[in-house]
Amino acid sequence: MICFGGVGMIGKKTLYPGRIRKITGSFAFIEHRFLHNGFFKTLNHHELLLYIFLVLVSDRKGLSYYCYDRICDILRVKVDEYINARDGLIKKDLIGFDGRLFQVLSLPNHPVALKTTTVINDRKTEFVALSEIIHEIFREKANGIKQSC
Repeated sequence: MICFGGVGMIGKKTLYPGRIRKITGSFAFIEHRFLHNGFFKTLNHHELLLYIFLVLVSDRKGLSYYCYDRICDILRVKVDEYINARDGLIKKDLIGFDGRLFQVLSLPNHPVALKTTTVINDRKTEFVALSEIIHEIFREKANGIKQSC
């Protein structure tokens, strides 16, 4: 038997013929490209959770009006986790947000590659998070070390 996701095709037979899914009433779907073109793997856990939620609650145009406190309650995430996920999805060009209205956008041609910040230190390059750079600047200022541009 060939593993799902492998190169070959396997014969498929409905396991529960009386339980075949149908789209009735509401509308939610995710393109296969979301997985196969690499969008899925670019999202962290909270981004993926929020994206799937927004897909499930949006209408045919991708619109939904859920407020942040309700989203945090439903998804069981903290406000800062929600904000980081929302901002990440916006930067990755997957959703639009105007402060009260969300829109799940059509997928761009390719996943958006976010730039990684680099810091050169003692002739070696390290990849670090922006928060680490900010913390280092504050530590140096607290220790009286002058910054040079």
